[in-house]
Parts: sequence; structure tokens; C-alpha cells
Amino acid sequence: MMIENADNNKITITVSSSVDRFGLQRLIDYLKYLEATSKSKAKQSDVDKLADEVNSSWWEANKSRFIK
Repeated sequence: MMIENADNNKITITVSSSVDRFGLQRLIDYLKYLEATSKSKAKQSDVDKLADEVNSSWWEANKSRFIK
């Protein structure tokens, strides 16, 4: 594996093609998450509350598909 600084405030990571692609995709997804949230001022408690609200709304809209 090679990690090097590139132009334009970017980092280049080179890995062997033998690396598990599923695991690598999970790592890339996590890095995208870090990049997307790097300037966020949201508190974890606010994020947790929003997630609970979304899950509750989804369940109310879809529970009839699972409970008969």
C-alpha cells in the first residue's frame, strides 16, 4: 500500500488488486462519510434524534407489510 500527498489538497492511496473489494468499498464509503460531515456542527444527540424520527416514520408507513 502506498499513501502520498497529491496536488489540490488530496491524498492518493494505492492498494494491491488482491485487496477484498467489498471491504475496500466499505472503507471508501466511510471516507466519503468523513468528508461529507467534516464541517458539520451537528451534535451526535441531534443526529440520533433525527434517525429515531426517520425510523419511526418508516415503520408507521410500512408495518402493514410485515405484520398481518
